[in-house]
Amino acid sequence: MKNSRREASEHSVTLHTPLLRGARRLRIALVGLPGAGKTTLFEAVSSTAPQTGELTDTHKVYRACTVQIGLDEASVVDLPSLSSMHHLQQDDLSALKYLLWGNDRPPVTAHESGAPPAPFAPPDLIVQVVDATNLQSHLELTLELSQLGRPVVLALNHMDEVRRKGLHINVRALSAQLGMPVVPIVALKGQGIAELFSTVVSTARQDICPLPQAPSRHIASCLEPLGKALQQPEIDTAFRVPHQLLLLLFASGHGYFERELQEHFASRMPALQALREAAGLGLPRALAEEIHADGHHRAATVCEAALRPGPLQPGRGWRFWLDEFLLHPQWGLLASVALFAAVLFMVFEVSGWIDTQTTQRLVEATSDWQPQSTVGVVERAIADGFIGLIGIVVPYMLPLLLLLIALEEMGLMQRVAFVVDRGFHKIGLHGGVAVPFLLGLGCNVPAISAVARTSSGRERFIASVLITFVPCSARSAIILAVAGKYLGVMGVIGIYALTLLLIAVLGRLLSRRQREVGPGQVQEIPAYTLPDWRAMLRETWARSSDVLTIVTPLLVGGSVVLALLGHFGADAAINTLLTPLTSWWLGLPLVLGLPLLFGVLRKELSLLMIFQALGTQNIDAVLQPVQILTLLVFLTFYVPCISTFAVMHKTLGRREAWFSVLLSVGVALALSAVVRLTLLLAQALLR
Repeated sequence: MKNSRREASEHSVTLHTPLLRGARRLRIALVGLPGAGKTTLFEAVSSTAPQTGELTDTHKVYRACTVQIGLDEASVVDLPSLSSMHHLQQDDLSALKYLLWGNDRPPVTAHESGAPPAPFAPPDLIVQVVDATNLQSHLELTLELSQLGRPVVLALNHMDEVRRKGLHINVRALSAQLGMPVVPIVALKGQGIAELFSTVVSTARQDICPLPQAPSRHIASCLEPLGKALQQPEIDTAFRVPHQLLLLLFASGHGYFERELQEHFASRMPALQALREAAGLGLPRALAEEIHADGHHRAATVCEAALRPGPLQPGRGWRFWLDEFLLHPQWGLLASVALFAAVLFMVFEVSGWIDTQTTQRLVEATSDWQPQSTVGVVERAIADGFIGLIGIVVPYMLPLLLLLIALEEMGLMQRVAFVVDRGFHKIGLHGGVAVPFLLGLGCNVPAISAVARTSSGRERFIASVLITFVPCSARSAIILAVAGKYLGVMGVIGIYALTLLLIAVLGRLLSRRQREVGPGQVQEIPAYTLPDWRAMLRETWARSSDVLTIVTPLLVGGSVVLALLGHFGADAAINTLLTPLTSWWLGLPLVLGLPLLFGVLRKELSLLMIFQALGTQNIDAVLQPVQILTLLVFLTFYVPCISTFAVMHKTLGRREAWFSVLLSVGVALALSAVVRLTLLLAQALLR
């Protein structure tokens, strides 16, 4: 019975092998006419620092990056816009050469002195991005791409505009007509992108190329003698181009292929040209014009078979309008800010109220317990450690986790992550880390654990380090208690603005330090659903279990060590040792050395000890405004807490965890010194 329950609770995942990773990584080329949305699609899945370059002998820029697609990976190349393979501008030739040969140049190009069009292999599969509102003109290129001898997947973009115009595209009929997969997407809103790349991987595994869309029967019969003359082994070996494509390119007078035939097969050119002239004799117009007109006609026929008038306002329910708002490039950012405000409300209002009903009552209940014996001091320190743990978990971590998991279950956080993805790219991250950053407002510990589960390599390191600078509930308590009381609203806003600026700057610097860029991500936009409370509780436990297994012993142990130092009178010695920091660098009273050291346990504890060391909670009676602001900046930015260090040690390793500690200490020292010297200089100038 137990085994059956266990089996029922387990989820099986079909593993398709071999995995397309490493040397087997899939190579995808994005092509399309101008305005199709090809670049928008690339940016939606690209890495934080894609490779860029110019195609050889052109000023056309391509971009390339690795993209994670489930367990598989793909190298995606965003090629310059391509309108046609038959009527190419000079700069478009390199794009066609890449689609045909990549960096593996055929013998026919041996006399060319330039480099290959791009420094990577030809694509395994082509994704043509199509503007579905102008389907017919894009299908002409589709018919040409079908002759390349490579798998092609059609991405029907701007499907929201199609529906808005009261039209309907029969995707199945279009796929059957073209002999290739067709996937509707809205690249700007992230809709259908996950399905598109899943289809791409499935198509690549099957290795099925679309049947070449042959010209109409009257043209095919006219070209038959010319086709037989071109179908020679030495020509096939020299060009390595599908026969049907080479035939149509030569028949339509493609300058590049005609020149290469003249260069390498000059003795055959008179016969080939004569056969081409003979093929056009029985046609109503010139052969090249007839081939072009035929492609236009066949594209129109396919379009007419798939495009139909549809409902004027299909799917205009609340889900539609909510996506219009949440996934809009500008309005979506406003929604993200609103969600950020909701999290802040949870931290400052709801979690604050829970804190007063739990942790603060425990603190008050133990406030009169002032043991003098060593055993009593240890017991009190253990109690303080557990009270600190409760103060992290109960009011701040659990409510925030439940809120964010509920938003994920509903499909809201995935939309926020998609909208903010471009902004996060500026600091070397993907939008998927938006949830951990919000979680960090409550506590950095579960936020870093969340990053470890959802990212890897470069992104995991950068996100984890930056999260340590997110003002958690403990830091926010200090900011509100000190800045709110002595510096006013503008002081509070200034501290948070400084934090955001610091995170942005450090993100740029860390992304340069970590040059190995991780893969891009295909972010799925799920359907809206109601949260499953059982699943939420299971996920909450999975994300918070690190606190019990890692943080608890360190928090309690650290509390005992520091309490024993104070019990045996080592506080004076510690304050003396910290003189270079407190008195010389920060310009603070010597007695604040030990309270600053206690900040590694929990920031509020450091603030309480500051009040005790100064002998008053009105610190403005002892400290000058310059000292208050210097103290606040240092407390805000230096080592978050020992709990955060422990989780980073587990997820990143010892070296990177200590790097984070040294970075936070260095930043705190630098910023506090800059603030202090700036204010002192301003005071001197105003006197």
